[in-house]
Amino acid sequence: MDQFKQLSTFVAVATKGSLTAAAKSEGIAPAMIGRRLDALEDRLGVKLLLRTTRKVSLTAEGASFLDDCQRLITDLNSAEAAVSAGSVRATGHLRITAPAGFGRRHIAPLIPEFMAQHPGVKVTLELSDRIVDLLNEPFDCAVRVGELTDSNLVAVRLTTNQRVIIASPSYLKRAGTPVSVSDLDRHNCLVHGSAGIAGIQRNWLLQDAEGQLITYKVNGTMECNDGSAVHDWVMAGHGLAVRSWWEVGDEVKNKQLVTVLDDFAPAPTGIYAVFPARKHLPLRVRVWVDFLKEQFVKTKFVRK
Repeated sequence: MDQFKQLSTFVAVATKGSLTAAAKSEGIAPAMIGRRLDALEDRLGVKLLLRTTRKVSLTAEGASFLDDCQRLITDLNSAEAAVSAGSVRATGHLRITAPAGFGRRHIAPLIPEFMAQHPGVKVTLELSDRIVDLLNEPFDCAVRVGELTDSNLVAVRLTTNQRVIIASPSYLKRAGTPVSVSDLDRHNCLVHGSAGIAGIQRNWLLQDAEGQLITYKVNGTMECNDGSAVHDWVMAGHGLAVRSWWEVGDEVKNKQLVTVLDDFAPAPTGIYAVFPARKHLPLRVRVWVDFLKEQFVKTKFVRK
């Protein structure tokens, strides 16, 4: 029990940003929060938080440990809810958001089955490539592809996603096949991104020969904020693009598309269900996340 209190206290401090806020939410003195954190760090032999009089920030080890702790607490809450709910049905309005392309292919088709299992739930699914602010917008859960940065959210990893550099056979026949990252300078690189004040950033996150991540600025004549449009351009032979395996895997297997620079493509990332940390998570959110875990447990969007 003491170990679990230490973990839950660590999550509370990390997500709320201060010992005082965490103490207020748990109804105990800040000094008790500090003692639990000290005991946790002593037991693990590692520094998890950098604490000053003004703020608390995570160390690299703390950020990694936070993900595991949040998943552990979420799984425990889900298990308790499943037992205590008994015959209680999930009800209410479940509001979900997901990236447009991935959501269209891999989330929207699951909704009818989910609702058949939970007929008391009404579902709204918003497909958008923008990052929805789950803390300030009326959404219960988001599906996100790629690395996560917001430590104020609980993240449940659903599956693995690989990204590859692709082109059509017709484009490679016309423009040649790149064999090194520097060869990208002479290719038409199609970019997917949203234009801010400075415009779309034409950077690809790749890796060097040693596997270290590098940001490489590419050149090209076509860019779009919609991934499906970029996919269509690649299929039509207009250039190279970095795309996810969930999107292009079938075309690669059917030889409609070809991967290039495989040794320099980004390392696989994750696909997650994320939601705000809450003391009492609505049952409709718990069953939705559990449903997604079941659906994706055997699915990995990686090249075999």
